Amino acid sequence: MASDAGKISGAMESESVRMTTAKEAAFRIPYPNSLQRAAKVIALDPVAAGIVDVVSKKPWNGARFFSSLSFETGRKPDGTSKGVEAWLNDLAGRAMDLYQEVAEADYVVVITAAGEDARAARLVGDACRAHNKSLTGLIVPQQGAGEDEVNKSLEFLRPNTRMLVVASGIDYVESMLIALRA
Repeated sequence: MASDAGKISGAMESESVRMTTAKEAAFRIPYPNSLQRAAKVIALDPVAAGIVDVVSKKPWNGARFFSSLSFETGRKPDGTSKGVEAWLNDLAGRAMDLYQEVAEADYVVVITAAGEDARAARLVGDACRAHNKSLTGLIVPQQGAGEDEVNKSLEFLRPNTRMLVVASGIDYVESMLIALRA
């Protein structure tokens, strides 16, 4: 009986260490993921824009970074509302259509500094819901920011995000984006 166990163990060992042929290797998926994920990272306020600017300088796997979001509501000539038009400003200063950028994304990340105006998260959340995209919110506490400032930001982000994180700083933001495979 002991000799049979040795044969099985030896056979398994030799199978697991055998060389893969080129034909077999053609079916392997390269590590890390073979497909690039299209992440859109959006600053919701001027403080977050500084964070996005710093973080964007790292090497990323297809992530696009936007320093601001602008929007306006308007009326058609007949007086009816034409709805909200929203644009993202990329780091080069170009205006991009929010809904188009979200449609092309695999997921979206918004960043806000604690206590800053994060109401624009609703527009991004609406665009994500319209295109069935995941929205992650990162709140970065500023120097001297207290619980009230964090709660103010949470109030705007909580109803619009699928995942919400209070980040401890730029390093944490970078780590989150790496974990999300941006």
